[in-house]
Amino acid sequence: MARRAMGEGGGPGRGVVKGARRPEVRLPALEPFRGGGLEPDGDYDGLEFREEDLAGQDGGGARFMDCALRGCAVDETRLRHARILDSLLTGLRGVGTDLAESTLRDVELVDARLGGVQLHGSVLERVVVRGGKIDYLNLRKARLRDVVFEGCVLIEPDFAGARLERVEFVDCALKGADLSGVTLTDVDLRRAGELDIARGVDRLAGAVVSPSQLLDLAPALAAEMGLRVEAE
Repeated sequence: MARRAMGEGGGPGRGVVKGARRPEVRLPALEPFRGGGLEPDGDYDGLEFREEDLAGQDGGGARFMDCALRGCAVDETRLRHARILDSLLTGLRGVGTDLAESTLRDVELVDARLGGVQLHGSVLERVVVRGGKIDYLNLRKARLRDVVFEGCVLIEPDFAGARLERVEFVDCALKGADLSGVTLTDVDLRRAGELDIARGVDRLAGAVVSPSQLLDLAPALAAEMGLRVEAE
């Protein structure tokens, strides 16, 4: 069913919101990873990383294809320019993971416990982030297309300068989000359990919110417009 959104000028009924296309990750029979550690520009195909300690390792430029990473520690793991394709990431935990300028395509990230993840300048396409909690997620100048955040908690995510197309927030908490300079197309915020925008409320054109969310956003929108609201 077509859903009405805020249009380019903020008016109702201009265009429709298109739902995100979700990934369909169907992994083949996997071989256990026995490499002893990640390598820069490594090529990992059809492997299962189970409860591996990858903290501090350098896998910059590596390619992960048809892989599963389950319960791995990724504290300060360097994966800049990595490509993660058709893969399942479950129960990852760590602080300071560097995935800047990486590509995630057809990926499910489930029940992650992460902080300070660097994904600035990255490309996310057909990605689901389900469950878990991510603090200080850096998505500055990233490109997100067909991405769903579902049942997760995002603390102070930074989307500044990013481009979001067909992105959905479903039953998740969005706390202290920075939307400065973002470009939104078909972004559905209506089912977010909590919507708290710290900066960039003026960039919501191209998104759709619920009537109750609009009321919650009204003070910030009025302040952005320089509109004073006073009782008679």
